Amino acid sequence: MTTGLDGIVAAETVMSLVDGQRGVLVIRGLPVEEAARTLDFEGVLALLWDGFADTADLKPRLGAARAAAFRHVPRLLPAAAGLPPIDGLRAMIAGLADDAPNKEGDGTPLGLVAAMPVFLAALVRLAQGKALVAPDPKAGHAADLLRMLAGKPADPKLARALDAYLVTVSDHGLNASTFAARVVASTLAGAVASVTAALCALKGPLHGGAPGPVLDMLDAIGIGAAAPGWIKAELAAGRRLMGFGHRIYRTRDPRADVLKSVVAGLSSRRIAMAETVEKAALVALHRHRPDRPLDTNVEFYTALVLDAVGLDRSLFTPAFAIGRVAGWTAHILEQEQSGRLLRPDSRYVGPQPSLAA
Repeated sequence: MTTGLDGIVAAETVMSLVDGQRGVLVIRGLPVEEAARTLDFEGVLALLWDGFADTADLKPRLGAARAAAFRHVPRLLPAAAGLPPIDGLRAMIAGLADDAPNKEGDGTPLGLVAAMPVFLAALVRLAQGKALVAPDPKAGHAADLLRMLAGKPADPKLARALDAYLVTVSDHGLNASTFAARVVASTLAGAVASVTAALCALKGPLHGGAPGPVLDMLDAIGIGAAAPGWIKAELAAGRRLMGFGHRIYRTRDPRADVLKSVVAGLSSRRIAMAETVEKAALVALHRHRPDRPLDTNVEFYTALVLDAVGLDRSLFTPAFAIGRVAGWTAHILEQEQSGRLLRPDSRYVGPQPSLAA
């Protein structure tokens, strides 16, 4: 019996190939390393949407859609105020109305991708007691997020690092949130409902909620010299090391190396210590579980990149969503074009009724 749907093919897709045995991720024909090096967010969005949606002049259209999304902030923000950022973002996204497929409006894939950074920045600025910052339609998607959060133009180096992160996490096979989006899309419920479902799945600590605790772990360790003892105690207590091990990869997560190279080019006070912790963790995990390869995953260096570009750890999961919505919307479009209602079977293992004598 297969549990957790491991090994079950639920959809055919052109979006990404995840080879867990070889540690390979391919996004629409590009190795993730090449995609992160050569594309910005708009570029990977165009790549993923190619053949499923209009990708002409995508950057100015996405900028205009961010400006359009800002008009909904006064209506949607009050109900989301005071919630944790990921919950507030979900509430605001759910408040958008679905648009007809032939209308380029707020509830279309383009409108949803555009709304993510606009709504997140509004939630953060409100919580800080600061004036909201309207989008700049001429800015890049990553740069505009940083600008709306900080209230000043983004450092180009930080914007490029965030771009590389958003590209790296844009799609990753039929992960939990993407599967949730495709299940809802298969009912023809629309893009708003599908992306809202994906956000619900992403929130969980076994999926998109993991990067923040990586920084919590580094804070708890304190200094690199304390890493071996701290890690040994955690493993002895049966607790997970955040940022290590992956459901699919049986070798190193290729996205970890991409983001490690990104953070190496930034000013991060954590990078030297993080590398020490990583080395100690890999040694300890090999000794603890010699029967199962446990290597660094994307969450470890995600935490370092997002911290280095200035995001609070409470924003790590929403930032993940801002990147992954590129993949979610691509899968929604693909599912609506070629899929059927997703309706897997279950195996009943409960009590049987008594048979009449």
